[in-house]
Amino acid sequence: MFTAETQVRVRYAETDQMGYVYYGNYAMYFEVARVESMRQIGFSYKRMEDEGVMMPVLENHNSYIKAGKYDELLTIKTIIKEMPGIKIRFDYEIMNETKELIHKGYTILTFIKKDNYRPCRPPKDLLDLLKAYF
Repeated sequence: MFTAETQVRVRYAETDQMGYVYYGNYAMYFEVARVESMRQIGFSYKRMEDEGVMMPVLENHNSYIKAGKYDELLTIKTIIKEMPGIKIRFDYEIMNETKELIHKGYTILTFIKKDNYRPCRPPKDLLDLLKAYF
C-alpha cells in the first residue's frame, strides 16, 4: 500500500463567510495531494501528459466530518491501496493541526490516450515506482 502526506494552508479565498473551507475546495485539496504524492516518488503528471497520457476523474466522493478553518495547516494523507490498472483509486484523509480527522474521501481516475481519448494502461514508469509499495 502506498501512502504519502502533503500539507496545505487554508487560504482566505478558500473559505465561506464563517471562515470554514468551502465544500467545493476539497476536490482541489485532493488534486494537490494526488499530484504531490506522485511527485514524492519521482513521477511527474506533467511529463505523463507531455508523453500523451491524461488522467481524468471518473468519481469524487467526500465525507465532511468537521470544518477546516481559515489559516489552518491541513495534512492530507493520500493512499493507494492497490496497483492501478486502467483505473486508479486514491483515498484521502485530511487532518487539522491538532491531528483530528476532519474529512475523508476518494477519487477514481482513468488513464486515457491524449490523441484519441481511449482508455490505456498506466505508464510503465508509474507502475515501476509503485511496485515497491505492494
